[in-house]
Amino acid sequence: MKTTLRQLALTRQLLSTQQNIATGLAGTLQTIQQLGYVQIDTISVVERAHHHVLWNRVPGYEHGHLNQLVQQKKIFEYWFHAAAYLPVEDYRFALPQMFEVRKGTTRYFGRGDAGLMREILAKIQAEGKISSRQIDAKHKNKQGTWWNSGPARRAFEHLFMQGDLMICERQGMEKFYDLSERCLPEGLNLNMPSMDEYAEYLFKTVQRAHGVFSWKQLIHLKSGQPIRDAMRQLIHEKLSTGEIQEIQLDRGQKLYVDAVGMEQMAERRNSSPQRGEYTDVKILSPFDNLIIHRERLNTLFDFDYKMECYVPADKRIFGYFSLPVLAENELVGRMDCKAHRAEKRLEVISLHLQTEIRQHDVFWTQLAKALTKFAVFNQCAQVDVQHIAGLAQHLYRS
Repeated sequence: MKTTLRQLALTRQLLSTQQNIATGLAGTLQTIQQLGYVQIDTISVVERAHHHVLWNRVPGYEHGHLNQLVQQKKIFEYWFHAAAYLPVEDYRFALPQMFEVRKGTTRYFGRGDAGLMREILAKIQAEGKISSRQIDAKHKNKQGTWWNSGPARRAFEHLFMQGDLMICERQGMEKFYDLSERCLPEGLNLNMPSMDEYAEYLFKTVQRAHGVFSWKQLIHLKSGQPIRDAMRQLIHEKLSTGEIQEIQLDRGQKLYVDAVGMEQMAERRNSSPQRGEYTDVKILSPFDNLIIHRERLNTLFDFDYKMECYVPADKRIFGYFSLPVLAENELVGRMDCKAHRAEKRLEVISLHLQTEIRQHDVFWTQLAKALTKFAVFNQCAQVDVQHIAGLAQHLYRS
């Protein structure tokens, strides 16, 4: 049962070996629409999470594709459970949070100075977009104006979170802000969703992107009794119509499963790689959509994962930024890497694998191939595995 559930989850996440999706720009858009969001993160030990997630799924992915899609008004930046790129057709489902920020009733985001926000909007209205570098600029003559102050940064963030400003472009991690009305496509539905519509959106996003999901995953970081009541009613309806099934695993964990997806997995079962073949290996981001819901990940993949970059160095087990290693339908280990870009060297600091997989030569060969590709993605010409006994010989053959 778990093998089939894992295959369904990986297929919906576009990580299955048997999938064909569009390449390049079209594939990037298709992937964001399928996943519902791609998280943006600033940690740059290896290539940043949003690029890493898309590179693992989209043949021919290029960093500039995200900017192109933003400029084409097909995706936008906002807060999902964290900063993320989302399909622009989902913009209306960000409106409830924008409304809460505007009212000041959310506990997650502080308020900016009202007068300063009016001045910022007037400046952008008259002069056009402004960059985060301009906001952060420091004037040695101490005659700088509002855009280089701490209060200005809070005001910009508040205007962004309440929907008056949008990020219309990025250059690296530098953001350019413009008025939302200039960044949204004409004819976009901007009606505030009802609670039932919002619950349906959350449900459909998780169902489409994962196929196998839990209650906690459906309401992740969503507070308030109304959304819980609406989601419970929706689940009852979906169970009644047979669109989803409820299953209980050996240890008593309860999951919901997309019924059509399970039928498709049954049809594909005979042509899928058998457990233990390990003919495809992927190095995932800690912020990958497959990984992000830790409890569900442990339930489905028996993989207890924790990011240790926020853990004191002397208490880390697997490393500062350990990357999950996916082999076929299994998460088989963690690899701590660092891209030394000036030296064009990708360093593998540590590798922790499940005991049984260490005996599979095919896995080591595929891991070496994956590392070589990952190094190129990180703009590195050399893979440094001196700390990992036995991996070098496979790397030289790949």
